[in-house]
Amino acid sequence: MRTRLQIGGIWHVVLILFLVLMLYPLIYALGNSFKSLSESYGTTLNVLPKLFTLENYQAFFNSLPVIRITLNTFFLGAVTTIVKLVTSFLAAYAFVYFRVKYKPALYFLLISTIFVPFTVTMIPNYLFISRLGLIDSVWGAILPQLADAIGIFLITQSMRGIPYSLIEVARLDRLPHRRIMLDIVLPLVRPAVTSTGIWFFITTWNEYVWPVLILKSTEQYTLPLALQMYISAEGGTNFTVAMAVSVVTMAIPLALYIMFQRYIIGTFASSGIK
Repeated sequence: MRTRLQIGGIWHVVLILFLVLMLYPLIYALGNSFKSLSESYGTTLNVLPKLFTLENYQAFFNSLPVIRITLNTFFLGAVTTIVKLVTSFLAAYAFVYFRVKYKPALYFLLISTIFVPFTVTMIPNYLFISRLGLIDSVWGAILPQLADAIGIFLITQSMRGIPYSLIEVARLDRLPHRRIMLDIVLPLVRPAVTSTGIWFFITTWNEYVWPVLILKSTEQYTLPLALQMYISAEGGTNFTVAMAVSVVTMAIPLALYIMFQRYIIGTFASSGIK
């Protein structure tokens, strides 16, 4: 019994150390965002500022159209998330409840696109967006992201947990698929849809590589693109302002994750089990 308690205590210590290592970058960014540049370089290991200052946030808000940039980021994340959820839900419903020839093979081919690197599709997507005249437009950053194989996989796994007898009874009552989807299936998979939507929003909010290829003017920037304006490879990095931008960038997705982490973890756990 004592040996088990000792092993449990060791594991708790290990987990606490991992937790500290994971939280340290967040605390470091938050603390340095309230420091002056000289204090930040002089007290690197001390994350807490000796003298709190808001000059870094003021410099950020005065140098860029922050409200416009934040709205661009929110619009990009919201539209992409909503359309991805709709396409993922409809595709998952079709794969689970429709009888289609070669359905397992089609599902396998679709899910296998998860393993296709972004660099493979980057150039074709860029050429397509360029020909549509959507360079330097938020819609150009949105258009190639309107479907997601991971979302289809997660929602499909959740739908497979619904007793098929419920769907059969609804079909016997001659309910159309629209009613079955909205009145029966959607309420039962709502936790999976919610968590998948939050995950979509967070990944789109934090996306950098594709938007930096499409969005050229400052007025069209998103928050991750605004952050790179304060980071220079030539040594001119405005470090404390960059930390302030980092805090603003991570505040909304971090809050959403904390609020819905139970659904997110549950969805990934149940998908793996099923």
